[in-house]
Amino acid sequence: MTATMKAMILARFGCYDAFELREVPVPPVGPRQVRVRVHATAINPLDYQIRRGDYVDHVPLPAIIGHDVSGVVEQTGADVGEFDVGDEVYYTPRIFGGPGSYAEQHVADVDLVARKPRNIDHVEAASLTLVGGTVWEALVTRAQLAVGETVLIHGGAGGVGTAAIQLAKAMGARVITTARASNHDFVRSLDADEVIDYATDDYVSAVPELTDGRGVNVVFDTIGGDTLTKSPLILADAGRVVSIVDIAQPQNLIEAWGKNAAYHFVFTRQNRGKLDALTTLVERGLIKPVIGAVLPLDRIGDAHELLEAGGACGLRGKVAIDVIGQTVRLPAPL
Repeated sequence: MTATMKAMILARFGCYDAFELREVPVPPVGPRQVRVRVHATAINPLDYQIRRGDYVDHVPLPAIIGHDVSGVVEQTGADVGEFDVGDEVYYTPRIFGGPGSYAEQHVADVDLVARKPRNIDHVEAASLTLVGGTVWEALVTRAQLAVGETVLIHGGAGGVGTAAIQLAKAMGARVITTARASNHDFVRSLDADEVIDYATDDYVSAVPELTDGRGVNVVFDTIGGDTLTKSPLILADAGRVVSIVDIAQPQNLIEAWGKNAAYHFVFTRQNRGKLDALTTLVERGLIKPVIGAVLPLDRIGDAHELLEAGGACGLRGKVAIDVIGQTVRLPAPL
């Protein structure tokens, strides 16, 4: 008899009711793969972009989506020596490369899988895999942020922003971030040095005042809009702009030319090395997951709605899914 598992299936592209809870076969395990009992997963902007139909050419329906796993190894392939049954692991499934994490079990290529940090639980670990790998790629690999440099992180209270603030501080940088006024104390608690209220202040005017006219060395764009066009106005010479946002339309980057600016566009590719580096920082207490809401697997649609509402509903940090414990924790009302 074929083993089965519960999974939230994306049955159609559309709104929050596009998911259906179904019983589906457990995938087979290849020689260099592991099968993991999923204890927790999380929701990312990429997930709701897929759900609403932004990537119809890459995701054939019906589909299991999801890009974060924390769980326990239940089976190893014949050629796997890195892990044993019972090991706690976390990772991001291959993006657009097969079934995702909205399920009770997941099969992954072993090269993607890392040992879970020992000092956090599965819900916390699941909130870090895609976000952590993305932030590492952006600030370490691409921007090569250095000790003593200054970085502007847009959207500091969000899932990516909270991780980016902590990583940048661990790297020895000065952090300026944008956030609504109600989140200023919160982002300062993550050690942000300066906060700009994006609802009332123009960061193009505020940054020169905060840097004595020198500008910032790095801009980390998590919000899109006209950020690519406006960033050179606040960059120091030879500054870098790193964006994780789709470019909806062409933007005029002529101001970047005079600054000798570099632009990096990040669609992260996961590997164990990034997660192992992240684990070291987590276990040293330099990065702590920030989770704003937790819901069970059968409420994936509600979780998508929460993430898309974001700060408007009081959300700070990530929306996580407790697959095993079925925890429910919602953001405090504004």
